[in-house]
Amino acid sequence: MEEFRRSYSRLCRESGAEPQEAVLQQLHQLPRGRLDLATQSLTVETCRALGKLLPREMLCTELVLSDCMLSEEGATLLLRGLCANTVLRFLDLKGNNLRAAGAEALGKLLQQNKSIQSLTLEWNSLGTWDDAFATFCGGLAANGALQQLDLRNNQISHKGAEELALALKGNTTLQQLDLRWNNVGLLGGRALMNCLPSNRTLWRLDLAGNNIPGDVLRAVEQAMGHSQDRLTTFQENQARTHVLSKEVQHLREEKSKQFLDLLETIDKQREEMAKSSRASAARVGQLQEALNERHSIINALKAKLQMTEAALALSEQKAQDLGELLATAEQEQLSLSQRQAKELKLEQQEAAERESKLLRDLSAANEKNLLLQNQVEELERKVRCQQEQLFQTRQELTSTSAELKMRAIQAEERLDMEKRRCRQSLEDSESLRVKEVEHMTRHLEESERAMQERVQRLEAARLSLEEELGRVKAAALSERGQAEEELIKAKNQAHLEERQRLAHLEDKLRLLAQARDEAQGACLQQRQAVAEAQTRASQLGLQVESLRRRLEELQQELSLKDQERVAEVSRVRVELQEQNGRLQAELAAQEALREKAAALERQLKVMASDHREALLDRESENASLREKLRLREAEIARIRDEEAQRASFLQNAVLAYVQGSPVRTLSPPK
Repeated sequence: MEEFRRSYSRLCRESGAEPQEAVLQQLHQLPRGRLDLATQSLTVETCRALGKLLPREMLCTELVLSDCMLSEEGATLLLRGLCANTVLRFLDLKGNNLRAAGAEALGKLLQQNKSIQSLTLEWNSLGTWDDAFATFCGGLAANGALQQLDLRNNQISHKGAEELALALKGNTTLQQLDLRWNNVGLLGGRALMNCLPSNRTLWRLDLAGNNIPGDVLRAVEQAMGHSQDRLTTFQENQARTHVLSKEVQHLREEKSKQFLDLLETIDKQREEMAKSSRASAARVGQLQEALNERHSIINALKAKLQMTEAALALSEQKAQDLGELLATAEQEQLSLSQRQAKELKLEQQEAAERESKLLRDLSAANEKNLLLQNQVEELERKVRCQQEQLFQTRQELTSTSAELKMRAIQAEERLDMEKRRCRQSLEDSESLRVKEVEHMTRHLEESERAMQERVQRLEAARLSLEEELGRVKAAALSERGQAEEELIKAKNQAHLEERQRLAHLEDKLRLLAQARDEAQGACLQQRQAVAEAQTRASQLGLQVESLRRRLEELQQELSLKDQERVAEVSRVRVELQEQNGRLQAELAAQEALREKAAALERQLKVMASDHREALLDRESENASLREKLRLREAEIARIRDEEAQRASFLQNAVLAYVQGSPVRTLSPPK
């Protein structure tokens, strides 16, 4: 790192700028493999020097540049230099306010760099410009090394989310993506949800704080759960294949050990045979030497043949005996060699038979492994079909919820128009009241009484609505109990008709899913209607509270005006006649407002009664459908458990067969 510091200072001086002391200090205290320049205000010259040095630096695997206040030019220079780096694994650019140029430079970096695995871009503005963010997403789609990407607080809109969805369809390595606290919205959430089936590597996607509906978030969480399950199953399969390969390798090693042992025994036997042949040759040599000695004795004693004929006959007999002994020794040697050859042939035949048995066992294990893999693939296909059906139903739910939200927005706009009109009329009346405060005391008292009566009526209506809601809840509970009793009866009947329903189970599931979607849509409509009624009631309560506050303010103003009234009595008497006409017009306007309020209250009562009836019907239907769905899900879970048990039984049988094979008996204890 000392060479890195010297080259950095040299490049800064060549560009006409002094090296930053903070950067030099960080380089001096640099741990091995990590360059931390967080919270350091880096200049353009420093960024240019680092961009030239980092492609040649082969020891830095982590680069932290968070909160460095990088300019557009400095960020582009630094990222351009990182394009040629091949050892960097972690890059942190948090809180640098990167914009259009930074997004384009990051896109080029992701296209060219093949080593960065984790990229942190929190607290930037990459999503402000759509074209620049599109180039960034194109680089992400072409990247083949990035595994973690943090894009929190980057002002990403629904268009940016659509670009990200296209990038995720082409990306095959990204595993974790953090998009919290952006402006993705409903359309962006749908786009991300639609791209998840085509992406097989992403198993974590955070979308909190993006104004995304709950059903879309739940769909994304479910998709992430499926991808995590798929990842775990893939890892388990890899572990199993690794274990099986280890077992096969162990068997091969044992086989090779046995073969080597056989070769060693054969070599030992050959050595023993060579030793015995050498011993016999030594014995033959000794006997030959003895014979030579005997012949020399015979040649030396030829002069004494006549006197020693008897001794010569005896010596000849001894020579014949020694020849017989030699013949018997040679015959024994030939028989021993033949026996050893036969034993070698038998051992070779036994080794060949063991090898054939091992090969047959390996082929059988491979066939069983292929059968298990085919069963796993069939189960995965079934799961994929069910996931596609669930995605289709969720898309329909999101479309219906969007239409209902549009209707709710239109109704809210109408309510806002009516509120504005009421507010304008109230402001006109208040302007008239401010001018004629002294002559409004009697009318204000009357209006106060009327408003108090109206508040009492509204409170009574609210209490009646709460009582009706309690009745509705009690009725729902009673209907739920009845539905549970009916479900118990249906369970008893279903056990009898289970064999007949297995063939038609898929069709019924589709029909139930459609009915569930319709019921959920109707429930959402009824809930929205109830919410609208409650909002209207709350708005009326707010209007009443505002009128109360206004009355209190007017009373305070009256207390102040009473003191001034003594001095202005003579002037007010002349204006009384003119103000009487205005007061009459205002009274007529108040009566019209009262009539409107009464009409609104009647409409609220009618709507509440209709909503109660519809809610009762829909809740009963929803409860029955939920119970039916729960039964079907329990049946599906039972079928899955049976399939998993069968797969486990097959795996245990394969392992037991492999462990109980005759080759395992020859393996040494571990």
